[in-house]
Amino acid sequence: MIAIVDYGAGNLTSVRWALDELGYPSRISSDPAEIVRADRIIFPGVGAAGAAMRHLRDRGLIEILRGAVAAGVPFLGICLGMQILFERTEEDGGVETLGVLAGDVRRFQPSYARDKIPHMGWNLVRWLRPHPVLEGISPTVFYYFVHSYYACPGRPGLTLGAAEYAGVEFCAAAACGSVVATQFHIEKSGRPGLALLDRFARWDGRERPGPARPSEERIC
Repeated sequence: MIAIVDYGAGNLTSVRWALDELGYPSRISSDPAEIVRADRIIFPGVGAAGAAMRHLRDRGLIEILRGAVAAGVPFLGICLGMQILFERTEEDGGVETLGVLAGDVRRFQPSYARDKIPHMGWNLVRWLRPHPVLEGISPTVFYYFVHSYYACPGRPGLTLGAAEYAGVEFCAAAACGSVVATQFHIEKSGRPGLALLDRFARWDGRERPGPARPSEERIC
């Protein structure tokens, strides 16, 4: 069973519908015991980091989620669910987050009026290195984004895919161990998004590393 983490907000139903379409059983839950028993965990994202972290703390889910990652349970973060995995975000005046991935989350600071915040719509993602969830996926695909903040990984090798907006080449997807995370909304990205979700639902949580592009170290 795939657990979809209920943190009081988020695009939970759309993620469940996408899994239903693919034929994978799932349950929306904030019950620590149920999440511990899950074969895979998805943390979807719409909302604010401060409220999300308060809800996780109130429900006793912070250590549950950290423990699941430490145990190698396949874990997918989507949009805010990706940002929450890093150490800290500038949102809500500065919030400490789960700290599963090294790095912080920053707000876009556009130099031109044409660059509206939030970044909303379809954008090209370039996959930078091999990963099991990317098998058979085109190296350059458009996915759907809605966000004002972006993750800046704290060490090389975390960035899995990159995109550009408001003069920033930012981390559009990250991966480390049993964790995969996307800044874009998989569940709103049509067939390419469903293809990624399908591969995650069949993934065993083991990353088989491949060569990274030299430019990856410079991508936030």
